[in-house]
Amino acid sequence: MSAAPTPRVLILDDDEAVGRTAVLVTARLGMGARWTATMPDFLAAVDEWDPTHVVVDLVMPDHDGIEVLRTLGERDCAASVVISSGVGSRVLDAARRSAMAHGLKITAVLPKPFAAADLRAALLSPGSPRPAGDEEVAAGPPVGGDELRGAIDGGRLRVEFQPKVRCDDLTPVGVEALVRWDHPSRGVVPPAEFIGVAEDGRLIDDLTDEVVRQGVGWLAVAAPPGLRRLAVNISASSLTDLGLADRLQALCAAAGVTPDRVTLEVTETGAMADAGKALDVLTRCRVKGFRLALDDFGVGYSSLVQLARLPFSELKIDRTFVMDIPHSREARTIVRAVIGLGHGLGLSVTAEGLDSPEALALLRADGCDHAQGFGVGRPMRPTDLAEWTRRSDRGGGSHLGGGVTADG
Repeated sequence: MSAAPTPRVLILDDDEAVGRTAVLVTARLGMGARWTATMPDFLAAVDEWDPTHVVVDLVMPDHDGIEVLRTLGERDCAASVVISSGVGSRVLDAARRSAMAHGLKITAVLPKPFAAADLRAALLSPGSPRPAGDEEVAAGPPVGGDELRGAIDGGRLRVEFQPKVRCDDLTPVGVEALVRWDHPSRGVVPPAEFIGVAEDGRLIDDLTDEVVRQGVGWLAVAAPPGLRRLAVNISASSLTDLGLADRLQALCAAAGVTPDRVTLEVTETGAMADAGKALDVLTRCRVKGFRLALDDFGVGYSSLVQLARLPFSELKIDRTFVMDIPHSREARTIVRAVIGLGHGLGLSVTAEGLDSPEALALLRADGCDHAQGFGVGRPMRPTDLAEWTRRSDRGGGSHLGGGVTADG
């Protein structure tokens, strides 16, 4: 087996002292290093040298670093990116978010002046934050409505479960059902590939019913002790269907599961698209005993008045804020405010996208009720979930508590 190629670090900084120091630090790590002082030289080196890491200063005399980062994104640069500057934490954090929006892999943000040890830690970092979605998108041509219809009727859709835990002691409390499509030629197709097809082709009700049927069936006969609650995502297009509550109630009755064990999750933007009809549909669901969660809270533009009008029982904080709280004062402030808002409205609050012990400690300090994310456990098949639960009973179900996730 051939040895892995030597990492190559390209530095863009107009301060010669900083550039030469960075080269020295990098060389001592056994990495190749180049320093450039202008954007044209830097981009030429990116093309010629194909660096594995780049260090970009935001404040340059000829071009600003945001322009550099945008250009790297347009070129689909795969290098790990370290952003550095003395412009202040809020500007640095905004630059990081902008770079991630351009598809760049941000390894670290270094406020200037930084020590050599800080740069070493940044270059040796295990990687960048995860993308917003949990699922990888399968490659291949778009699926069609007829093909999806056949998958629903032919039993090729299945459900995986992502666990949710209490923040205070990591005790498992429930799962979220996530649909997967076992395609005969493309393998596992994630929902991002076919939910839109289902909505456009008026198949979303059948798809939702299949997910609920499988989910409550599992809840009735195979759910491990402690996992008493099931959450299911409801499409925005279903919030105008006055028969939704009756269908879901019938599916629960057929499985012998009471509706109070099922949480229906709707997105903030979906719930507010037609607030009048959504109020009728969601209120009927609540009357029948279902719990309601407002998903991805914080990324939409709804008014708080409308939020208070709709009968939610749970608020789920969007992952983009939760993943940022260890290193962003603004994200921490927003998360703390959302927790206070939820509790003030009598709602339980769940943090999505939890992936680090540092974020968990902050959520605990702010009184968040529940959490889910890769740090707790990835979406998994029922057999894997049973094993994850057994390890949780022994304190090892989540790497946040010192153990490993089900797929680790």
